[in-house]
Amino acid sequence: MNSAGRALVKPVEQGVGVFSAMLAVFARDVRVAFRQRQDLLNPLLFFVMVVTLFPLGVSPEVSFLQQSGAGILWVAALLAVLLSLDHLFRHDFDDGTLEQLVLQPQPLFLLILAKTLAHWMLTGLPLVILSPVLGVMVHLDGNSIAILCLTLLIGTPVLSLIGSIGAALTLGLRSAGVLLSLLIIPLYIPVLIFGTGTVAAAAEGAPVGGYLALMGAFLVLALTLAPFASAAALRISMSNS
Repeated sequence: MNSAGRALVKPVEQGVGVFSAMLAVFARDVRVAFRQRQDLLNPLLFFVMVVTLFPLGVSPEVSFLQQSGAGILWVAALLAVLLSLDHLFRHDFDDGTLEQLVLQPQPLFLLILAKTLAHWMLTGLPLVILSPVLGVMVHLDGNSIAILCLTLLIGTPVLSLIGSIGAALTLGLRSAGVLLSLLIIPLYIPVLIFGTGTVAAAAEGAPVGGYLALMGAFLVLALTLAPFASAAALRISMSNS
């Protein structure tokens, strides 16, 4: 186990509170991510490259980009999050930290929630921050860009939470990345549909409150159920490894 893993396990073993344990897991994942900058930058570079190259490969016409720009950014964000999910538990599994985490007295689903929130802060939140610049690149107007950022701010945590289930299920398997994509992409489709639909409705001047309410419901549902499912999947994967 590396020094970061020992730094995590030691305070958790000392009987600290649940919130302190979650904070230790969150802080440890952030520190490890900044030590492995390649894994941190790859999803962001992928996001920028997809949005940049799409007009070159399809059509640079302003009218086309205005109609499809929200979809382009949402698909690129979805794939960028998917690209980073394989590393959510992989490094901890390889160095033995994950096994120690499973054995801790604190509820595993809360520790996984902390890891997932760290993943979103390091992957999903930067995508939200970059989206206004890329929205201008695909000729979205100011209102559409604002709604796009709001939908990404609500939707990207859902992508990370759902993705944590697939990452836990495929832990330790060969070709885990391909299997993870097959498992998770169908579950991402409702978020993608309502994310792009919200921006399209805003561009047409239609009310978007219903779309945002549904996306908020997706987020609440994912926050409620995904950590439990991920914890169960992680125990299964660890017992079979």
